[in-house]
Amino acid sequence: MRLDGKTALITGGNSGIGLATAKIFAGEGAKVAITGRNPETLAKAKAELGAAALAFTADVTDTPSIEAAAAAAAKEFGKLDILVANAGIGGVTPLGNTTRADFDRIIETNLTGVFFTVQAALPYLADGASVILIGSVHARLGMPQWGAYAATKGALQALGKVMAAELAPRRIRVNLVSPGATRTPIWGPPENLVVLEKRIAAATPLVRLSEAEEVAKAALYFASDDSSNVTATELMVDGGATGAPAGAPALTGRAA
Repeated sequence: MRLDGKTALITGGNSGIGLATAKIFAGEGAKVAITGRNPETLAKAKAELGAAALAFTADVTDTPSIEAAAAAAAKEFGKLDILVANAGIGGVTPLGNTTRADFDRIIETNLTGVFFTVQAALPYLADGASVILIGSVHARLGMPQWGAYAATKGALQALGKVMAAELAPRRIRVNLVSPGATRTPIWGPPENLVVLEKRIAAATPLVRLSEAEEVAKAALYFASDDSSNVTATELMVDGGATGAPAGAPALTGRAA
């Protein structure tokens, strides 16, 4: 198994990409700890992961709670080999109709929260550990009304490189996994996704959304020794939406 003997802390591991990542890591032999803000979904996720998994109620905007979760996981496991800074929120912030509070909430969660998540885990990270940040295609797409969210994901591209340089003396690798539109509970009931999925497919060369498990498998690559000499790198999981947009049905005329 690719993560046999390794330990992992995954923020926002109670649903979506975070939970899919926790399941795949556990299936590959890792001891897994997850965090989440919602105690109900956290308990459900822990039940799905099994008795060996750890779960901590924590909010990345509440630094002491993340510090406590990292310390508790490390105390139980002895060390942390993998950190996945996955917790984040979405939300539109259109010019002319956005409050300072709404803008700051996204920045505080998706950027500041990520920085202090890594800092909280740092004392417990083993030399040679892997830190995985979750980015987004929004850093590249210029999607109208998503200014704050896109800014945070663009900032993570820069932050990841700086962290990779700072942590290189300890051989700690820092990389980004950046998904495109992914089938997760964030969209709400399945019917909410029907129309949106057609539009996204038309703008994607591979003509579909990603599955959460596909994003998790990209994280698995960075978590495993398969990427032992890879750092400061971003892996896109977006069906070609950012790398080959001219191949999308909307531009080629082929059926979506």
